[in-house]
Amino acid sequence: MIKSLSYLFSSIYYLVFGSILVFFHPLQVICFQLFGIRMQSRVVSTLNFWLIRCLGLLGTRVQFNNPHTFPKGRTLVFVANHQSTYDIPPIIWFLRRYQPKFVAKKELGKGLPSISYHLRNGGNVLIDRKDSVGSLKAIKQFCSNVYANGWSIAIFPEGTRTRNGQPKKFQRGGLQMILNEIPDALLVPISINNSWKLVRWNYFPMPLGIKISLDVSAAIDPKEMSVEEAIDEVEVIVRKGINN
Repeated sequence: MIKSLSYLFSSIYYLVFGSILVFFHPLQVICFQLFGIRMQSRVVSTLNFWLIRCLGLLGTRVQFNNPHTFPKGRTLVFVANHQSTYDIPPIIWFLRRYQPKFVAKKELGKGLPSISYHLRNGGNVLIDRKDSVGSLKAIKQFCSNVYANGWSIAIFPEGTRTRNGQPKKFQRGGLQMILNEIPDALLVPISINNSWKLVRWNYFPMPLGIKISLDVSAAIDPKEMSVEEAIDEVEVIVRKGINN
């Protein structure tokens, strides 16, 4: 019975979800071309607010816990486990004051209204996971842009989404490059719980009544340890906060 209802509410959800993406796509284009990336980023933040609210049609609740304040003048690198595409809207919306830019796979740079345009033009970096040398080169340039503009970085070091909520081992190349290029960066662990449950039926239907939580931990200063030690510590903290 519950799964049958999921089909109905999922159909409504995807209709609204798609409409939001289509509505905000031309707004992004106009704002980017006329006013630049800062105004476009504001549109993207609003887009992701509505994507979060749209999940309410499924009875989904998103709880974002961040009791911390971070020092000004330091680049923040938000490091999170990755459970589904639904990890991203809360990071963009709730951390909007820090203007997080993403390291994403190149396949996402085309075919998705609003989302692909933002990934290509919003200061993010798209990498080819089959080309490690080219990816590291792209991340190096990305770091320069982030530092020059005072943005932050959001990265999922597991590389791919988990299918059952259990964390995967960090792939360290991207984080190592970021810390080498931005030595004063702070690592901020984020533990994400339960978003994998939204896609456990392969995106359709969407289950009802899921509670997603994102818990932000205190920043880690890599200056006080080696790069490897800093990555070890952030990985331990992220894993410790996963309880689904």
